[in-house]
Amino acid sequence: MSASTRSGTWAATRLSTIARVIRRRVKPQDHPELPFVGMDNVEAHTMRLLGTVPSSTMKSASVHFRPGDVLYGRLRPYLNKVYVPDFEGLASAEFIPLTTPGGVVPEFLQYRINAADFVAYASQLDEGDRPRVDYDQIAAFEVELPPSGEQRRIVEAIESYSTRLDDAVATLERVQRNLKRYRASVLKAAVEGRLVPTEAELARAEGRDYEPAPVLLERILAERRRRWEEAELAKMKAKGKPPKDDKWKAKYPEPEAVHISALPVLPEGWVWTSVDAVGDVLLGRQRAPQFLTGRYSRPYLRVANIKDDRIDYSDLEEMDFDAAHFEKYRLKPGDILVSEGQSPERLGQSAIYSGGIDGLCFQKTLHRFRPISFGPSSEFAQLVFRAHVKSGVFKKLGSITTNIAHLTLIKFKSAPFPLPPLGEQKRITNETERLLSIVYELKSSNIAHIVRCARLRQSLLKWAFAGRLVDQDPTDEPASRLLERIEAERESTNGDPRRSRRRPRARSSKA
Repeated sequence: MSASTRSGTWAATRLSTIARVIRRRVKPQDHPELPFVGMDNVEAHTMRLLGTVPSSTMKSASVHFRPGDVLYGRLRPYLNKVYVPDFEGLASAEFIPLTTPGGVVPEFLQYRINAADFVAYASQLDEGDRPRVDYDQIAAFEVELPPSGEQRRIVEAIESYSTRLDDAVATLERVQRNLKRYRASVLKAAVEGRLVPTEAELARAEGRDYEPAPVLLERILAERRRRWEEAELAKMKAKGKPPKDDKWKAKYPEPEAVHISALPVLPEGWVWTSVDAVGDVLLGRQRAPQFLTGRYSRPYLRVANIKDDRIDYSDLEEMDFDAAHFEKYRLKPGDILVSEGQSPERLGQSAIYSGGIDGLCFQKTLHRFRPISFGPSSEFAQLVFRAHVKSGVFKKLGSITTNIAHLTLIKFKSAPFPLPPLGEQKRITNETERLLSIVYELKSSNIAHIVRCARLRQSLLKWAFAGRLVDQDPTDEPASRLLERIEAERESTNGDPRRSRRRPRARSSKA
């Protein structure tokens, strides 16, 4: 890159001098043949066009633009949406179509208002949930204008460097997608018995016995029934109605069955069962108005707090839990919280509660899974739930519309659960943790490189507009003369920019 700085050929001016608004608003139905560019069609920060839609599908008033106009997104200016089309069309009224006079290269203006200092300038002009700026507000922005020839050289240099940055970012994003697929494959292999040697294989090689999962499951189910009978008997005695015989035991709710015909074959020593069979599952407490205040206000978790394998404690809410409800909904270390849904992307997301916040409870939008004694470890059960999200098992069980998703309690209980021997569970969780930690480190490093590319892109623009990106030619006509011509042309048209005869040059599309 050139080490030059701005010479006397540059001139100070304002955006209002080199960019005017001369296009009128029109009705889309009057121009059904033209393409339409909406705010969503321009990618934030990158100046990349993602596509267009027919103007005939639009109803609201739009702005008309021509090739070479600079479309500037005035809604939420921090999104930095700027695009120079090489075609005629209509755009959302949230775009300001800027037209440059002769001698000002449209792409130079595009990059100039894409730079960080202009974004910061525009962003502070209006605040709120939907900040929006007008032309009159941004028109006062001060610009150092180089000669026309240097403008073109700056644009060519920026585009050359940007192409290389785009290629680098595309490669990094491809790596991100591959890491995501690899993480899903690790989880899938973990819960299908393909990640570590099975307990059956090791037992044969070492000449020893082991407890296969079907036998383990029998112990789990026996413990499940024992706990239910103990709880029911305590309830009856508390009411002063102890049982006279064992007929009450027939009311025992058998665990939800799982249909294994469509499930993959598990390794030797494993067995398919259901979530309900291996854990105590409970839906959280309803957030009713009468519980929002009271004597026993306690913090609780909701869907927004549960991320993929972690709990966000930064935004806890409180609700009243009296002694009985506190005993029922209080979390214990090792409990797993599984999102009931609300939005499709959150359905089935889960995390292990490891303690740390005394008296923490949970809301009805979450299922609590508590492993039954000597059943699956919390760590292995969490792998199963994460794998069910990645493979779409929970999605198939849930009810999903465009914006709402639900994984009901009965559906969650009936979800298939692959159960391996206890010793194998530990080896699986250790190896999965090792592999996913490597994935996490690579992902973090990759994200850091993507952020560096974004910073380098802005540094590139900063160097360009400081006169340090390209060599300056002393034979270039000074920008001051260009500004004189622009002013003379403006006076000759009595300040009406629509009378200008400048015809913007077409360029190749960068979409």
